Amino acid sequence: MISLVRVDNRLIHGQVVEAWLPRLKVSRVVVADDEAASSPLIRAAMGLAVQSSVDVKIEPMGQVDFKSLSTDEVKTLVLVREIASVVEAKDRGLSLSHVNLGNVHFSTGRKQVSPSVFLSPEEMNQLKMLADQGVEVECRGVPTEKPVTYPEMVERFGKGS
Repeated sequence: MISLVRVDNRLIHGQVVEAWLPRLKVSRVVVADDEAASSPLIRAAMGLAVQSSVDVKIEPMGQVDFKSLSTDEVKTLVLVREIASVVEAKDRGLSLSHVNLGNVHFSTGRKQVSPSVFLSPEEMNQLKMLADQGVEVECRGVPTEKPVTYPEMVERFGKGS
């Protein structure tokens, strides 16, 4: 059972461990990321950051069984590095109702839509597709922040601010 899908360039870090895990009360965190899965150092650091009562799985994107995650009874937080990964996961059977954008860093061609999220036109199109399919899309670093909703992201992106 998917509790939340979060897009965050940093994957598991303080905001996730200290704010999202207690709020969501998940039993499992799945990091779907090729780079993290291929690095023993990153895997060890992420595994140690999370309390031992939470199962942490760090797997390459192509090896995650998203359909199974959606249908089992384990409350799960899925972490991916990029919006394209959310689309891929959904195409591969991930049932999701809510996507949170936590940290998407600036690069050329991206516009700021929240204090820590910068998006490209392609990413905005991907989010539109998700929103059109009924997925709630928002930006916020921690659960106590007021979320920036998808319509607000569209407005901010159009203004370039």
